[in-house]
Amino acid sequence: MPADGDRLQLYREMWEDELEAAALYRALAAASGGRRAQVLNRLAEAEERHAAHWERYLREAGVTTLRKRRASLRTRLLSGMARRFGTDTVLPLVLRLEAADAAKYRDVPEASESMSNEEMAHGRAVAALEGDSKGTQIARSEGRHRAGAGSALRAGVFGVSDGLVSNLLLVLGVAGGTSNRNVILLAALAGLLAGAFSMAAGEWVSVTSQRELYEREIEVEREELSAFPEEEEEELSLIYQAKGLSEEEAAALARQIMRRPQSALDTLTREELGLSAEDLGSPWVAAGSSFAAFAGGAFVPVVPFIFGAGTAALVGAAVASGITLAGVGAVIAVLTGRKPGRGAVRMVAIAAAVGVASHLIGRLIGAGVSV
Repeated sequence: MPADGDRLQLYREMWEDELEAAALYRALAAASGGRRAQVLNRLAEAEERHAAHWERYLREAGVTTLRKRRASLRTRLLSGMARRFGTDTVLPLVLRLEAADAAKYRDVPEASESMSNEEMAHGRAVAALEGDSKGTQIARSEGRHRAGAGSALRAGVFGVSDGLVSNLLLVLGVAGGTSNRNVILLAALAGLLAGAFSMAAGEWVSVTSQRELYEREIEVEREELSAFPEEEEEELSLIYQAKGLSEEEAAALARQIMRRPQSALDTLTREELGLSAEDLGSPWVAAGSSFAAFAGGAFVPVVPFIFGAGTAALVGAAVASGITLAGVGAVIAVLTGRKPGRGAVRMVAIAAAVGVASHLIGRLIGAGVSV
């Protein structure tokens, strides 16, 4: 039975998606080494086999010309990040994408059961790779995926966005109430510094509190390990049984781990509490990153008023902020697996709406206090 237009489009999309995934894994493998590169290349080979599966359907349906599209912006961005900063910075994002695609073949009858199982297993393989350089387990990797990657993005891209939007609104509001360039510039610079210091202080307190909590939990586990070693060994054995090991295998593994106190502590805090000493980031680094990101974004609407005044400076601030926000929205969309154009438009539209409101409110307040 010949495939209709919708099925052909589905086959083509599946073929392109598989080739895209294979290209990303090849790029990550090229930026890696050792066992990690081998596993990533095997994942790429699996994606290429899946692409060949959909290519056969397209050929059987009479499609004679198949042109591979250029790598997407997301693949190019993730590949560049891996080359520049290492694959550890990219794997949490790849894990998020794999989780979103894990069940994509569930309702596609043309996909074989083995393909569906392989796709669902890719996320587990990426999670294991994420912790590979530090000897961690899949559960540990998934936890770092949620916390570590989120913190980095917040301190970077989202920090820039927060600083830009908040200071743009401040500039537009003050400009609505007065045309005095010095007043607008003073307010903008004060907003930049106040916001950046506030973000840095908040991040420092947050990370410090989290660090103290982690350290306390690890210390409690250390005390329990010293006081009740048999009970801790039994808990560890039960954890491994829950992971699928037999009672004998779990007991033997737990017994082996408990022979090395530091290894036992690391394993227990990781497996029981989902914590690791490697999760304890520096509050100063977090504070500095937040300060720099917020200040960098907040400085964008200030620049036109440094070199100009009046309507030209106000329009310049709005245009520069809009272009920057479009870029930020596109990057956020790419990293979260959405279309960059939609992310850019959404970010600019929201900023424009609240910017107009801020400017109008500033005009009303300015008219009331200028008498």
